[in-house]
Amino acid sequence: MKRTSFADWPCTVARTVDLLGDWWTPLILREAFYGAKRFDDFESTLGLSRNILTQRLNRLVEAGLLTKVPYQERPVRHEYRLTDQGRDFFPVIAAMMAWGDRYLAPESGEPVVLHHTACDHNTHAEVVCSHCREPLRHEDISARLGPGFPARLRNTALATGRFGEDS
Repeated sequence: MKRTSFADWPCTVARTVDLLGDWWTPLILREAFYGAKRFDDFESTLGLSRNILTQRLNRLVEAGLLTKVPYQERPVRHEYRLTDQGRDFFPVIAAMMAWGDRYLAPESGEPVVLHHTACDHNTHAEVVCSHCREPLRHEDISARLGPGFPARLRNTALATGRFGEDS
């Protein structure tokens, strides 16, 4: 079955799904945030096949979220370390955890708790407005076309009535 690519869509959500939208990739990143670095660490924790893990790790390296650093010469073995781009994905994982904790956690509570070492308190992700710091709620948001939206599609998108013009 041929996989549809969203890599060229004029939507960063679609492009992100194209890069990370399988079952294993977000879990590999989660494990990297928890401290996994070596192939065997990912394999033993996640229990996925070696060929799938190799494919996903290579994809994350190619995309710039992980870097591959040798830690042993004979035989050559590598660690996978988060790059700045990879570390910037942490809020997405934290937001997924917050949603999962709210709707999918067992009755006994959250399976993993995030602890903010700067203030020494447990925490959870909140998505807030970058201007006023109020929580973002769907009913308070409208989508507008940004400068990166392709000019060739602009009139079509505006015609649907779903988008406003960015001023």
